[in-house]
Amino acid sequence: MAGTDKQREMLADGPAIILVEPQLGENIGMVARAMANFGLAELRLVNPRDGWPNEKARAAASRADHVIDGVKVYGDLAEAVADLNFVQATTARPRDNFKPVRGPVEAATDLRARHESGQKTGILFGRERWGLTNEEVAMADEIVTFPVNPAFASLNIAQAVLLMSYEWMQSAPQGAVLPKAPEQTPATKEHLESLMSYLDRVLSERGYFRTEDKKPKMMDNLRALFTRPGFTVEELAVLRGVLTSLEKFSPRKPKGGVRE
Repeated sequence: MAGTDKQREMLADGPAIILVEPQLGENIGMVARAMANFGLAELRLVNPRDGWPNEKARAAASRADHVIDGVKVYGDLAEAVADLNFVQATTARPRDNFKPVRGPVEAATDLRARHESGQKTGILFGRERWGLTNEEVAMADEIVTFPVNPAFASLNIAQAVLLMSYEWMQSAPQGAVLPKAPEQTPATKEHLESLMSYLDRVLSERGYFRTEDKKPKMMDNLRALFTRPGFTVEELAVLRGVLTSLEKFSPRKPKGGVRE
C-alpha cells in the first residue's frame, strides 16, 4: 500500500543503487519498485539505452514514484560513483582480481556499518545481458555474489536489486519492518464463562450429556479445551456465531431459522 510522503522519506535511506547501461525501461521500473519495498530511494543510471525520463519505467514502478522522480543520470560510471566512499559490485561470474568477495548478508551488514559511520555507499548492477566489465568491477571496493544454482546462475536486474535491498533492510538494528497483526482483545474469564453457560444450555437441551452424573466432568473437559489455546474475544465471538447457527438448524430449514 502507498504510504504518506513523510513515511516514505523516513524509510528512504541507504546506499545508492547504480545501474550500468540498463536497456529496458520496464526493468528500471521494477528495480525502483524493489528498492521502495525495502526502504531504498537513490537510483542512479549510467547511460540508459532508451534515455530518460522513461514512461515505461514509471508504469512498471507501480507507484514507487519517489524513486523514479529522484533518478540521476550519468554519462559514465566514474561520474556516477565519484562522490561515494565505498562501492560494491554485484557479479555472478568469477573475477581474476584481488578484491574481497562477499555474500549478500555479509555485504549488507558491512554497508550498514559504513552507512552508520557517515560514509556514502553504493551498489553496482550490470547490464541485463552480460553484467559488468572487468574495468567496471575494478572501480568497486568489493564484489558481491549470490548463492544461486551454478547451472542457472542468471538473475535479472530487479531480482538482484531485490535481494540486496532485502538484506539491507534485514541488517537494520530493528530488523525488517513487518506488517502489524490485527489488534485483538484477549478473552477474559467472564467471556469464557459466558460461552460455557451457553454450551451448558444448548447441550443440555439436546441430550448431549446423556446422564446427569457425567455432566460435571464433561463440562470440565470442555472448559479445559477452550481455556488452553488462550482465545481472544473475537475468536470466541466467531465460535459463538457458529454454534448459534447450528442451534437454529433443522432439516426443514437447512439455512437456519428461529429456534422454537
